[in-house]
Amino acid sequence: MPLPLFEFWAQRAVTIIWHPQRLLLPTPFAVTVFLPRLYFVLFEFIINAMPFIAFDCEGPLTLNDNAFEFSAYLIPKGDYFFTQISRFDDFLADIKKLPGYKAGDTLKLILPFLKLFGATNKLLEEFSEKTLILLPEVERVLPYISNLIPTFIISTSYKPYLEALAKRLHFPRENIFCTEVDLDKVKLSPEEKKILEKLYLEIIHYHLIELPKTAQTPEDLPESLRNILKRFEEIFFDILWNLEVGIFLREVNPIGGEEKAKACQTISEGLGISLSEGVYCGDSITDVQAFQLISSKGGISLSFNGNRYALRASEYYALSSTAKFFEKFVLAYLKESKERLKYFSIKGEGEFEFGPVPREEEAFWKLVEKSEAFRKKIRGELVGALG
Repeated sequence: MPLPLFEFWAQRAVTIIWHPQRLLLPTPFAVTVFLPRLYFVLFEFIINAMPFIAFDCEGPLTLNDNAFEFSAYLIPKGDYFFTQISRFDDFLADIKKLPGYKAGDTLKLILPFLKLFGATNKLLEEFSEKTLILLPEVERVLPYISNLIPTFIISTSYKPYLEALAKRLHFPRENIFCTEVDLDKVKLSPEEKKILEKLYLEIIHYHLIELPKTAQTPEDLPESLRNILKRFEEIFFDILWNLEVGIFLREVNPIGGEEKAKACQTISEGLGISLSEGVYCGDSITDVQAFQLISSKGGISLSFNGNRYALRASEYYALSSTAKFFEKFVLAYLKESKERLKYFSIKGEGEFEFGPVPREEEAFWKLVEKSEAFRKKIRGELVGALG
């Protein structure tokens, strides 16, 4: 166990034993009876109380959207094309709530078209290493946090991008959950290439999908938009699904939505630490189920520069331009009870803001506007606008 955490919990244990308001027996008796057993008590206290923290990658730790950027690099009008698919993903996950579909499956829907325009495993690996952009202070703060408490990364992003991050930060790969993909698995036939080219042109021909923020069911959308979204379902789940290249849709399992929640459960069980002691930090629609699981078990869900989906599902929010916030947050969490954390003010001289997410409608949407504007400022308009 890292020394800083041991020292912290040692101080907590001594405080519990010696605090006059908690001490039921005379102090001399406490010294003679309890002091010899201090290390035994301390060991049990540490094991039962030690928290863990799991981060989404893109947003909380890095400024990239790797799949979006790779698409923009490789596919003509790839930024527009990816945004269309991403908003279709938002519709399926958040509005239609299609059974078996989860937020983040954009990363498998886009694969046939990446393949069409020449994507290979080597190209994705090289691109990920060259374009990796860290949130300021991450290189210092993440190792520091990892020395305090068990730290994990749960990301929807492709494995080559997470491997580039792990290499840069010297972060243990066994503490990373991410999307496995093999772009070299399929060789496109001339016939399938023609089909993909035709579908690509059709998708970019449509006006950019705009989902009303108040929409809760497909019936809340204009008929013209419902028709476009219905056609997208035909393209991906009738046409592409049954092609050879459809193996990407059938077999790739992006780590988003329920998969992130499952990863949190796996971490909890592997460590033997309750989810009530867990912290999950994310920023988008792919984090909703992880937020909900952690919150339901009494843990801490934290939206970091999050969009409306993240804020709606999380208990706390943070706005920050650097990772220094995480350092202060983790130390505050270790020193304060979860119940008192909501009253705790983390000040960063204008660099960051932290607090509970308001549930009153007007205050909530005011925070959404502020957080999404800050998100776009930090990550750029195009990436910041993605679900």
